[in-house]
Amino acid sequence: MANPLVALSLLALCAAATAFSAPSRAVGSRVARGAVHMADDKAVVQQYFNTEGFDRWNRIYSEDGEVNSVQKDIRNGHQQTVDKILTWIDADANIAGQTICDAGCGVGSLALPLAMRGAKVTASDISDAMVEEAARRAQAMGGLKVQPAFSQSDLSALSGRYDTVTCVDVMIHYPTEEMAGMVRHLASLADKRLIISFAPKTWYYDLLKKVGELFPGPSKTTRAYLHPEDEVVKALEASGFTIQRTEMTGTNFYFSRLLEAVRA
Repeated sequence: MANPLVALSLLALCAAATAFSAPSRAVGSRVARGAVHMADDKAVVQQYFNTEGFDRWNRIYSEDGEVNSVQKDIRNGHQQTVDKILTWIDADANIAGQTICDAGCGVGSLALPLAMRGAKVTASDISDAMVEEAARRAQAMGGLKVQPAFSQSDLSALSGRYDTVTCVDVMIHYPTEEMAGMVRHLASLADKRLIISFAPKTWYYDLLKKVGELFPGPSKTTRAYLHPEDEVVKALEASGFTIQRTEMTGTNFYFSRLLEAVRA
């Protein structure tokens, strides 16, 4: 008899297959053939998060947004990751006045609480729609000690120097062969600390993802990239950083490895 926990996990991943997906089968087929150029890949991701992807993720990242059980689980998992980062920040008790670059800020789930703590936040996202929503939320909430500066930008175009750089739940959209370059670039922006999260590549998560890709649907999981933790750590160390703190968040439909690295 099949292990019921494994069976449930496989069903869970299949149900969540569209959560980190690109908008079309045509794109998925090109990825399968290895024919998508990096620039095209970014353009598709940008288009997705400006259209149907924005509607989906804005609901997921809204406490009062109407979502199904899978999306609610992902919402809770993402919030757990954000809360773990804020726990680190609060434990250090020195964030007020520090400069932070939140790369891939989405609707401001991390940028806004950092600004409420007095950090000078520069936040960006590849999606205009996400940035506009983040700015709207900042204006609506009030009480921010410092108003965040939001802008639309691809990660590779970011520049400047910051005390801390954060990049949460973004690496899942980048193939492993691009991951090291992305980490190096983010590290070049950080004077003191880099906080990143990613979906770890383990035999178990890799198996779940592969099974999920077998199921038909309007969107597939071809855009959900898993990364070996040792490769991420290697990229950080090559950039002059050392791991200081780690966390892992795993729910039924969400899994994310969180690393805090500081300059060696």
